[in-house]
Amino acid sequence: MQAILSTINQAIHMNKTTHTDHSFPRPRVTVASVVEREGRFLVVEELTDAGAEVINQPAGHVEHGETLLEAVVRETFEETAWHFTPEYLIGVYLWAHPSGSSSYLRVCFGGRLDGHQADSPLDEGILRTQWLTRDELQALNSRLRSPLVLGVIDDYLAGERYPLAVLKSFLPTAAL
Repeated sequence: MQAILSTINQAIHMNKTTHTDHSFPRPRVTVASVVEREGRFLVVEELTDAGAEVINQPAGHVEHGETLLEAVVRETFEETAWHFTPEYLIGVYLWAHPSGSSSYLRVCFGGRLDGHQADSPLDEGILRTQWLTRDELQALNSRLRSPLVLGVIDDYLAGERYPLAVLKSFLPTAAL
């Protein structure tokens, strides 16, 4: 829990800085899901804006008016066609792209899949889904979208689990 609070405090500090003081830009809030089956993790192969093929967890930005839980369910479905049910929080991660062009506050959830809709089209830029082991992901390290991909899996494998009750929303339509 202390690690989560520390990450949130860092993000608050970043929000108070400006682009003129040589810090990273304000973090974008994103969510990601981690699903394991028989030692393999659900990942997506996707194209970046620059056209590079990278590997990532199902992940994406929180939309206006959306809770974190709603966002991770939606993003997982849009990128994989799997219905995801979040069961616990794995962690909250603050990361800045090495170029200094962007930073992210990533909220990662673990959970289960409740069905696949194979005929559903995947989000634009998603090439395919895969089930890869941690070792296979490590071998593809140069193709991982960010160090968060392995970092989150390592935290999951280390048993990091926090109850969803730690998430509070005061949005008018929040369904926590």
